[in-house]
Amino acid sequence: MIISPSEEQVGQKGLRKSVAAGSIGVLVHWFDWAIYAYLATTIGKVFFPDQDSTAALLAVFAVFAVSFGVRPLGALLFGTLGDKLGRKKTLSIVILAMAGSTLLVGLLPGYASIGIWAPVLLIFARVIQGLAAGGEFGSAAAFLAEFSPTKHRGFGVSWLEVGSLLGFLLASLTAFALSTAMSAESLVEWGWRIPFILTAPLGIIGYYIRTKIEDTPEFRSLEKLESVAQSPVKEVFSRNWKQLLQTSGVEIMMHVTFYIVLVYLLTYQEEVLGWNPSSAALLSTVASIAALILVPLFGMLSDRHGRKPLLISASILLMVFSYPLFMLMQSDVPAAAMLSTIGLGIILAVILGVHAVTVAELFPTRTRQSGLSIAYSVTAAIFAGTVPYVLTWGISVTNNAMLPAFYLILVGLIGLATLLTMKESKGIDLLRDDIKYAASIKNASLRETGTGEHVLKSPADIA
Repeated sequence: MIISPSEEQVGQKGLRKSVAAGSIGVLVHWFDWAIYAYLATTIGKVFFPDQDSTAALLAVFAVFAVSFGVRPLGALLFGTLGDKLGRKKTLSIVILAMAGSTLLVGLLPGYASIGIWAPVLLIFARVIQGLAAGGEFGSAAAFLAEFSPTKHRGFGVSWLEVGSLLGFLLASLTAFALSTAMSAESLVEWGWRIPFILTAPLGIIGYYIRTKIEDTPEFRSLEKLESVAQSPVKEVFSRNWKQLLQTSGVEIMMHVTFYIVLVYLLTYQEEVLGWNPSSAALLSTVASIAALILVPLFGMLSDRHGRKPLLISASILLMVFSYPLFMLMQSDVPAAAMLSTIGLGIILAVILGVHAVTVAELFPTRTRQSGLSIAYSVTAAIFAGTVPYVLTWGISVTNNAMLPAFYLILVGLIGLATLLTMKESKGIDLLRDDIKYAASIKNASLRETGTGEHVLKSPADIA
């Protein structure tokens, strides 16, 4: 009899290994993404030196957005591979692609050396990173959800975002160290390359860990059921379109909040509010640490009280507190600036602690990686990758420094509307729909062969 894997099937050692395997790729991914944003002004001078400062910054953020634009292609590719061949294979491929393309950015000659080929090669490297990133979230979220014990699934999956925050924290610490230890000239000349080159050994370590793990108990059970999807993307759109839309609504709220608080806010504080770069980087570090501590705690709370109450609370907090927090940020009092940044970080931590497990529990195992990858990547391309560009352009046109707050209020509304359409998913069996589907297919096959006496009547009949 094939049943949902029990907690005993996943020992503590295997669980720790799975958490490390799922988190390290996310760390590499977000370290690269964050360091690119944190060094945006410097990168603009290296690759777009003939532009004025605003135009160069917009050009850098445009390249940032292009890499998000190709994520859906990566989602289609790696989502299909993950649902057909298993989570382990895609986890290994994407981390190599991300680490290799990040290393390439760090080795690229600047505009002064090779002219127009410098930004062209930068775009090429960012496209490769975008393709790999399109498969990272779906692979890691499905992997951690399927490896975590049912009673502690929220806590287990929350470590995916612990990895992302560690990547951001490492990036902000690196940016802070570079800005304080080096002159602006040295940073432009060679210092900016250091963090991109450091990604290579992290990628090698991550690849080694991911090649030493087994595939998830759920996927192995799916193989025993002979119910692995042959066209998972097609199945997502034909059978799981509602889950796809719900996941998209949740991820829009997560993406915009994430990128405003941890990516754009540093540039906003420097360019719009006129803060010292070191002070802005330090505050970003503080916000990352606060979120890092709180994310697994909110994951644990979701295991006790449910996913919906926490996410609904986060959406309401965005709508109520975004405007006052950004008003507070514009004051000249250092304590107020820190309080506003940490406040935004706490709201983000609630979302990060719960969103991944919530959307992973929406999909059947057959299409989980494809569904997660598509929804995450498409919403990232439209709403996340464009955040720095849209807000930089919008503030320059309107001269309204409160635009980020209005954007957060809007996505809070989107998140709340989406969550009200969803059922609580805490404690569900991840194989519930797959067992039913396998039973219906086998029953239909037996009927066609005329052996009705063997028709399956319940999931327990599956041997």
